[in-house]
Amino acid sequence: MSSQAPSVYIRPLTANDAPAMLDLRVRNQAFLQPFEPIRPASFFTLEGQREQLASAERDFAAGTAYAFGVFLREGDELIGRVNLTNIVRGAWQNATIGYFLDQSCVGRGCMTQAVRQVLDFAFAKAELHRVQAAVMPRNTASIRVLEKTGFRREGLSLRYLQINGVWEDHLIFAITSEEWA
Repeated sequence: MSSQAPSVYIRPLTANDAPAMLDLRVRNQAFLQPFEPIRPASFFTLEGQREQLASAERDFAAGTAYAFGVFLREGDELIGRVNLTNIVRGAWQNATIGYFLDQSCVGRGCMTQAVRQVLDFAFAKAELHRVQAAVMPRNTASIRVLEKTGFRREGLSLRYLQINGVWEDHLIFAITSEEWA
């Protein structure tokens, strides 16, 4: 990471972030749709976002998933989200990372900074051993974030996730605590 302070910071999301998250989601709905599952209409309502974030708070407290908002340092604007989900303890100590960013911030290094901060949390605070990501091969911006943060490519999983109504192949990337250290 460069010596200058990151232009973004992360913090756990709460139900109080629902209005800002709704605004972010609605503004970016068309931009994000090619990369996400089809969402019910209720997802794009204030109540839907409150429910999503209340669930995220409960998961965070239980240590079963961690949802972080990505905020610009200047102005404290919510510009994205990074999640650690599918946490498995025991012999695996693994989580899946997923993220999205406001279209207006793409290409500025914001998500790379946020993912680095989440990896610090994953390995130092959550005591995970491995974090993996799955990305559609055409999502070159997301692949670049993973490459810049030290993830290695492990392979291709066919018809891995249903995205925008289609079963899509995904490249699998991972990083372990040893690699991060």
